[in-house]
Amino acid sequence: MNLILMGLPGAGKGTQAEQIVDAYGIPHISTGDMFRAAVEKETELGLKAKTYMDAGNLVPDEITNGIVRERLSEPDTDKGFLLDGFPRTLVQAEALEDITNDINKPIDAVIYIEVNPDILMERLTGRFICKNCGATYHKINKPTKVPGVCDRCGGTEFYQREDDKPETVANRIKVNTELTEPLLSFYRERNVLYTVNGEDDVKDVFKDVQGIIEKTN
Repeated sequence: MNLILMGLPGAGKGTQAEQIVDAYGIPHISTGDMFRAAVEKETELGLKAKTYMDAGNLVPDEITNGIVRERLSEPDTDKGFLLDGFPRTLVQAEALEDITNDINKPIDAVIYIEVNPDILMERLTGRFICKNCGATYHKINKPTKVPGVCDRCGGTEFYQREDDKPETVANRIKVNTELTEPLLSFYRERNVLYTVNGEDDVKDVFKDVQGIIEKTN
């Protein structure tokens, strides 16, 4: 089973990826993991990627695509793989299609975890941190037992990371939506796109994911 997992920030991709890997024993491959592995192995492409990463620049598509080809050609992917964070653009999606066809490991299903952007805002902006001890809370999922008082140290001052502030989160969602829409159309045209409701309970989402995997393999 060769899968791609997609979803906007906060949709729950990480949670579902863990459960897929645990249930089916296939490698979870993210772009970051691929880059790190290629750099550690000091492959030619890995060393090229490192020069861009060290300078804080995006790695060009031709290098990224080469690293993806190397990774998907490894024997641990022979029974399947779960791609996460790649492709991010139409150019990468087209390159991935060529790669998976060349190595005879075509994509069986693209699973998109769909969540209303308003709910994503709630999930992603709800985190706050105790200034004194660093304990992390969430307004909805993990509030303090006593409002305004840290469970761990009794501190009463909290802050939000820049990444969690509403204006930052709104921009992340907007940018990711613009990147994601063309990809969804690309895979819809190829009849491999499946959507699950990420607003359901985590267990119910995974049941839907399992149903898609069983149907497509």
